[in-house]
Amino acid sequence: MNNKKSTSINEEIKVKTASKNFIKKPIPGIKHAIAVSSAKGGVGKSTFAANLAVAIKKLGSKVGILDADIYGPSLPKMMNISEKPKSDGKNISPINKYDIQCMSIGFLTEEQTPMIWRGPMATSAIRTFTQKVLWKDLDFLIIDMPPGTGDIQLTFSQEIKIDGAVIVSTPQEIALLDVKRGIKMFEKLDVKILGLVNNMSHFETDDGKNYAIFGEGGVERTANEFNKNFLGKIPIDSDVGKAADNGKPLVEENSNHKISKIYLEIAKKIKSSFQ
Repeated sequence: MNNKKSTSINEEIKVKTASKNFIKKPIPGIKHAIAVSSAKGGVGKSTFAANLAVAIKKLGSKVGILDADIYGPSLPKMMNISEKPKSDGKNISPINKYDIQCMSIGFLTEEQTPMIWRGPMATSAIRTFTQKVLWKDLDFLIIDMPPGTGDIQLTFSQEIKIDGAVIVSTPQEIALLDVKRGIKMFEKLDVKILGLVNNMSHFETDDGKNYAIFGEGGVERTANEFNKNFLGKIPIDSDVGKAADNGKPLVEENSNHKISKIYLEIAKKIKSSFQ
């Protein structure tokens, strides 16, 4: 049996044997927790999560963002945060940036320090971030999930009250294979899927021509296949990456940008799921 097939089977066994009788703890200080997941790396999930948090804030809600990618935290760079969070030895205070409460393992380590942790250590960090961070009266906590369907995802789905998940993908089939596994994982663990987002859907040239670099229509077809909402598509735009590299999400930097307007429309759809 090759390693890829073995890994897939092991993940499936974890999901199948996961009990639905877990008592899921709410995250103190928040009303709604939304997981942003891709089940596949490299699809722009973290950039989406940061811009979604800003978009929901601009719609009048109090928002926080939790960077749950223990092994590859990106929130410190995308939000331009270099300070350490304050702690009284028992609890940790989130760092406020752009009127968004933020927490990441990256705030506690040096930028180039690798997190060489086994699964139990990573899940212990997640429990700390969800139970010992002093989130303050948040309407929404956006959780930037790591790629895959491993220990951290199972910890969230089994032990922590998640009110909904947004799945982000590019339209090519190799990404959608993992997306489908992610959909099944959330369904088996009773986490509501709010919808799917097609990220990097196409590239638009200056003369108005569109090029579907990663294929076309795959995310919409997957949403239809699993009877899930399709929340929208976000084109490739270099301004999105530049803003993230500069430490200010595009929706915060320029809310009138055409891509920012797409994020705001997606945020409206997500908020409407809780009304």
